[in-house]
Amino acid sequence: MSTPRFLNLPPGVVPRRLDTSQGTFAVLEALPVSGVVERLPAILVPGLTGSKEDFIAVLQTLAQSGRRVLAIDLRGQYETPGPDDPEAYTCAALGADVDLLAQVVGGGEEVHLVGHSFGGLVAREAVIDGRTKFASFTLMSSGPAAIVGPRAENGMKIVQELPRLGLEHLWHTRFEPEALSGDVPDEIVAFLHKRLLAHSPTGLARMAEQVLSMYDRTDELRQIEVPTLVLFGEHDDGWPPVVQSEMANRLGAEFMVVPGAAHSPAVEAPETTAQTLVRFWNAAEQHSLDIRPNSV
Repeated sequence: MSTPRFLNLPPGVVPRRLDTSQGTFAVLEALPVSGVVERLPAILVPGLTGSKEDFIAVLQTLAQSGRRVLAIDLRGQYETPGPDDPEAYTCAALGADVDLLAQVVGGGEEVHLVGHSFGGLVAREAVIDGRTKFASFTLMSSGPAAIVGPRAENGMKIVQELPRLGLEHLWHTRFEPEALSGDVPDEIVAFLHKRLLAHSPTGLARMAEQVLSMYDRTDELRQIEVPTLVLFGEHDDGWPPVVQSEMANRLGAEFMVVPGAAHSPAVEAPETTAQTLVRFWNAAEQHSLDIRPNSV
């Protein structure tokens, strides 16, 4: 569970609703506090039990690079409503939502795409399906296939317990003890409780099934001509760092190990994470300009 360290929105960051043909999505929109928007926009996709608030600490720095940056709630997460149909929450269905959002946000321009953890699997679907051409793709603490280790065990408990016992049970038996053991401030604990109960139970259970069963699509992703970054914390307890490094090698992708971070670099090391993303995005845009045919 990604746990934001603060909830006050930085200057230039505001909550908004983004309309698409498939519904309305809650987002946090960041714009430069000084200067103008002169670079390509970016979309940040959160993990399984997370939300757009997981990116609060990086939004201002990312926007100050001269871009519009949007952190989203996926369908069925926190402030974005979702149906009771489990098939609306497969990686493919959620990836199609990301496609639509990118088309709305880009307005004809390419968009940088970042997916954290389960959000990386979702975002990967959007890249591979080819409906949208992205300026770059970043897998943040996300692996090539199903998650493993302790987080896989937690995902299995969600699948097994949620349909029978409900979200409140999950909070009291799993998420609340985790927060309290980490000395999380009371106002953040209250937010985590509110966020979990706002999730679609159908959606959360189906997403957990997806993160436990996703197959390896690395070879397919490699075929897509998009600059790719693999970024993860040195102490990641989701997909092991060695697995993510091997995935980066298979992709021929750049990778960055964030010192001191675990599974949520945007929370645990926000400045390093934001600076790495800005550098990568700028390089991807410059490369795109360099390979364009010279105009007459």
